[in-house]
Amino acid sequence: MAPTPDRDVEKGYPKADFVAKLRRLADAIENGERFEIRIAGERIRVPARAIFNIEHERTGGEEEIEFQIKWSAGD
Repeated sequence: MAPTPDRDVEKGYPKADFVAKLRRLADAIENGERFEIRIAGERIRVPARAIFNIEHERTGGEEEIEFQIKWSAGD
């Protein structure tokens, strides 16, 4: 199988869509299930054993919170 190409995409969503995605993610985490999401045309499958992080950044007059989900490509 060919390696997956690198990708760095940031996609904005309307508030209602963002909330729905967070709810689906929370349900999957709570139930120990895999989570699937489509981002910028690509379907992403997050395994149940992924690692979850929350990151806070402050730079210049801006603040940012990132909810991160990490896993190895082979998981």
